[in-house]
Amino acid sequence: MTDIESVKKEYETILSQLSDPELISNSEKFEGLSKKKKFLEKIIETEKEIKETENKIKENEMIISAKEDQELVSLAEAENNQLGERQNGLEKELENLMKKGVTSEFKSIIVEIRAGAGGEEAALFAGDLFRMYSKYAIYQGWRQKTLDSRPTEIGGFKEIIFELKNGDVFSKMKYEGGVHRVQRIPKTEKVGRIHTSTASVAILPKPKETEIKISPSDLKIESYKSSGPGGQYVNKRMTAVRIIHLPSGLVVTSQTERSLQQNKENALSILGAKLLERKTTEETEKMGSKRKTQIGWAKRSEKIRTYNFPQDRLTDHRIKKSWHNLEKILNGGLEPLIETLQKSLLG
Repeated sequence: MTDIESVKKEYETILSQLSDPELISNSEKFEGLSKKKKFLEKIIETEKEIKETENKIKENEMIISAKEDQELVSLAEAENNQLGERQNGLEKELENLMKKGVTSEFKSIIVEIRAGAGGEEAALFAGDLFRMYSKYAIYQGWRQKTLDSRPTEIGGFKEIIFELKNGDVFSKMKYEGGVHRVQRIPKTEKVGRIHTSTASVAILPKPKETEIKISPSDLKIESYKSSGPGGQYVNKRMTAVRIIHLPSGLVVTSQTERSLQQNKENALSILGAKLLERKTTEETEKMGSKRKTQIGWAKRSEKIRTYNFPQDRLTDHRIKKSWHNLEKILNGGLEPLIETLQKSLLG
């Protein structure tokens, strides 16, 4: 069944780490360990309750087999029926907790945000989504690193790719993949008309080193000058990297760092995540269909969520539920949405 002993050992290790006085100065690590401790405690308590239930059932079985008091036998039989149902429920709960533990092995994810329909306003909205996830990551105690970006002159992004890690990043973020639609009056609009724009989000688990093997001979690596909005060079040296994965045809880039080596590492991280996604997809369905389901074609009609500014309302169309106070949500106040999605879209 479940390797509860390894869970208990990990729990003891975390208790030992949390008792280290120097940990107080590292609030990010302290918060991460505290969350893990709480999660492991839930597993240990559930397993303990299963054992207590089993022992109760055994005690009742002894009473039933003794047949000394018919009234006690009837009570024991009735209680065992209830305890059996309780045991089944607890075992399923434990199984789900252990599965969640496996899922949380994706300690890093790569998030892609791309502007869709709507031109400059779509790029600004992509920037809003990036800031929303960045602030949410800070509240969660996650670490964030930008891997690649294509900013626009007025502060938006045609595309931005970043990594989130530490804690339960995958279980929290996995339902964010899809087309996000915004309805608002753009700052550049003179007549005051409401515009509709979209941006697509893809959530890609970052593979472990053993999951995806990338052979250097399969890569064509090119360097070029990093450029900013409008094609202006932000770095005159050839530090930006483009990697072409010859077997798959995938092309990834990175130009956020000043070092060629760092940009190469960023690009390889993106490539690894995309190859893992492709591998997973191929195992279950035709290539690319999972990704199309997740990010669509960034058209207005293929949406998972609408951010309606005139009505100060966010609606998630998958669960047909709305929230108000968009400013708070876009400032990282995503937790109520995430929790509701986790409960409604388990799996």
